[in-house]
Amino acid sequence: EVRLVESGGGLVRPGGSLRLSCVASGFTVTSYAMRWLREAEGKGLEWVSGINPAGHTEVYADSVKGRFTISRDNAKNTLYLQMDTLKIEDTAVYYCTARIGGSEYRGQGTQVTVSS
Repeated sequence: EVRLVESGGGLVRPGGSLRLSCVASGFTVTSYAMRWLREAEGKGLEWVSGINPAGHTEVYADSVKGRFTISRDNAKNTLYLQMDTLKIEDTAVYYCTARIGGSEYRGQGTQVTVSS
């Protein structure tokens, strides 16, 4: 069974940092493309970042480029999102996803709130 469990969210002041984790089970993170999405209250899902199966290609939305970094720990089968210089507009529920066999699996999400 494919399962994704996000953690690491919380309340942080503008300019602060958080690192989100996504522990995967039921598949190997090195075999599939994975993404981070976010959903702010009252808005739709927004793509944030992605990494290819080989781990050599990372892509970012313009809104987070230069501030967020996606990475993986293959031994722990875990995806990360390092978020620096956080802004109020980064407030959202963050989800990790994996595209497997034509379907996209998503975790339960972790809340990130940026507020002074």
